[in-house]
Amino acid sequence: MAEDKYHEALTRSKVTTDDSFVKTEVERILEKSLKENMNTDVYKFLFNCIDLTTLRSIDSPQSVADFTERVNAFDEEHPEMKNVAAICVYPNFAPVVRAVLEVSSVDIACVSGGFPSSQTFPEVKIAETALAVEGGADEIDIVMNLGDFLDGDYESVCDEIAEIKHSCRDARLKVILEAGALKTAENIRNASILSMYSGADFIKTSTGKEYPGADLRAAYVMCQCIKEYFDQTGRMVGFKPAGGVRTPEDAVSYYCIVREVLGEQWLTNEFFRLGASGLANNLLSAILGTETKFF
Repeated sequence: MAEDKYHEALTRSKVTTDDSFVKTEVERILEKSLKENMNTDVYKFLFNCIDLTTLRSIDSPQSVADFTERVNAFDEEHPEMKNVAAICVYPNFAPVVRAVLEVSSVDIACVSGGFPSSQTFPEVKIAETALAVEGGADEIDIVMNLGDFLDGDYESVCDEIAEIKHSCRDARLKVILEAGALKTAENIRNASILSMYSGADFIKTSTGKEYPGADLRAAYVMCQCIKEYFDQTGRMVGFKPAGGVRTPEDAVSYYCIVREVLGEQWLTNEFFRLGASGLANNLLSAILGTETKFF
């Protein structure tokens, strides 16, 4: 009986699962509005939506402290601009960022839950999340259990997300769908709906690790799901493309989709984020009109 409620939620959805229609719609949106939004004001907005990320095997307390100091320095050197939205690190570095970060407007995000594969014990995922939050994380990014999802075990997928959400306490939960592994519009739609109904505060395209990163067609489907969910529940869920979002044009393309599908209400860094490491310098270069390697 429990399984029925998941399939019922998916069956109720009117979001398209026609891949060719999605492709055509994305092309239409970009044709209509990409060029006009390639401007400094939009670049500045997008810079303020970045989750500035360092997720390397060679990260250390010192390297993460230095990374955080660059965000502090940005506030001093560019007071005319809003800073990035968050610094995203592995969970063991949350206390380091908390100790070094001086910019109150920048959040601390941590990947958790056996990132990037999500392959570990559920108890470990819950404990890791709780430890990250205790260490200072304002936001938690986890990967949905793709194996269970693709096997059709929606109950396990949803229960796990709900338990991790509970262990977040007041921190916001971003659920990564890994759209490159899901491939079809139908899978992306179903994963989006299940994540939101399980308590996700954000849905995110990708890790940028094992599978292809952010994809505009996935973004379109995910944003349609967010809109439908908002219409049904009144709860706003955020959207975050990540993995391979490097150039101003990449970032503006996602901006155009969010603006077209979700509207102005979502054009704030409370509900729109960009997961990136290289994008910040590329956007800064476009804003300042000269090649800049600040971060």
